[in-house]
Amino acid sequence: MSGWEPVIGLEVHVELATQTKMFCACTVSFGDPPNLHTCPVCLAHPGALPVVNQRAVEYAVRIALALGCTVRPRNVFHRKNYFYPDLPKAYQISQYDEPLAVDGAFDYWVGDERLSCRINRVHMEEDAAKLVHSGESGRIAGSDYSLVDFNRGGTPLIEIVTEPDIASPEAAREFLNQMRNLLVELGVSQCIMEEGQIRWDANISVRPAGSTTLGVRTELKNMNSFRFLQQALESEIPRQTAILEAGGTIDQETLHFDPETGTTSSLRSKEEAHDYRYFPEPDLVPLVMDPAFVEEIRAAQPELPAARIERFVRDYGLSRYDAFVLGAQGPLARFYEAAASGADPKLTANWTMGEYLAHINAAGLEPGHGHVTPARLAALVGLVVDGVISGSAAKQVFALMAEERAEPQEIVETHGLGQISDEGALDAVVARVVADNPAQADQFRAGKEQLLGYFVGLVMKATQGRANPKLANDLVRKALGK
Repeated sequence: MSGWEPVIGLEVHVELATQTKMFCACTVSFGDPPNLHTCPVCLAHPGALPVVNQRAVEYAVRIALALGCTVRPRNVFHRKNYFYPDLPKAYQISQYDEPLAVDGAFDYWVGDERLSCRINRVHMEEDAAKLVHSGESGRIAGSDYSLVDFNRGGTPLIEIVTEPDIASPEAAREFLNQMRNLLVELGVSQCIMEEGQIRWDANISVRPAGSTTLGVRTELKNMNSFRFLQQALESEIPRQTAILEAGGTIDQETLHFDPETGTTSSLRSKEEAHDYRYFPEPDLVPLVMDPAFVEEIRAAQPELPAARIERFVRDYGLSRYDAFVLGAQGPLARFYEAAASGADPKLTANWTMGEYLAHINAAGLEPGHGHVTPARLAALVGLVVDGVISGSAAKQVFALMAEERAEPQEIVETHGLGQISDEGALDAVVARVVADNPAQADQFRAGKEQLLGYFVGLVMKATQGRANPKLANDLVRKALGK
């Protein structure tokens, strides 16, 4: 890759979480028996006329505003003409040169680096039906026949088109991951990738490093895995580079990525806009956006992940990494904030990212579900801060709290996990530990300071982790004459 740089642009397709389809009253569903939710409109019967779903327009505006786009006062639906079995009309109702919104930007993080990608446009369209191919692979190649399920046909779809501002496969992956978090937080889509609720196309080209001229691009089509997208780009970049370094040219084409082999293969030549013969949809009037409607949506926007992460850094003193882990997704962020309101924020962050995340991941729970409530976690952190229990005992309390639906203080009392801070009680333990290890005691007195930890560890073991560590440390030094 030396001397060459990749240029990546993305087209993100998002199924909206509306109850009905984009242009008819059929229910939006997933997993129902095939062809259950259909009507003359989404099956393209002659004379059936489309009607725009107002909730879909509202959700589209939410997305556009969150991306800093200008919502156009007038936008037009077009017919995008192509023939394929999943499209009963032989055209898709979409938007072309007068889309819903234009000229936005999305800021995202790759490690500690903040990047920005320009958003070219956000437009509305309808989804195609679902093709089900025979055979184990589920792909059209090698199948004997294909079946069409029209339940998905007509589902409201938003397409977010970026400029070619993304400079690496890792950045593309992070962009999509953080874009998904944004869309979920907006409440416009659940973005369940396994159900195809969010998927994307990636346009990729390479050029000499430092050049401003774009190379010929290829398109990786219809992907819904962050990991496979990164792998596909990491495969395509050296392929294009090798061709150019050998004096060849890149063909503009659509590619398929095979994750088993880690290679791409050609599907077809890449279409241009004129191939689709766009023209205004004659059955739908232009959509005129009332400024008051747009401002009402703007006023109701939730706090977005990027703003929340910045606030966690500012208000709670968290590192950017911790703020990103805790603030990127709404349910975990809300759990953390509720817990941190009643306990030390930094210590609460450590417990939330450590024991709590490990617990809910192992149990298959969503943040905020299960016996460990924000109030109980805050109470546990308070017991540690107040010296009532040690750190190791706190982990035992957490494990029991996750199982028993009990308050931390109650668990400490029931199971005798309180920290021993009585000097007289610990003195006897320390004296016994020192007496049982005379050789190590002599070595410590001779200057082998690292043995202090050895003795403190023995005290902790003898008290089953309940000894106050600082007091144990002081008493060991005293007993050893240091």
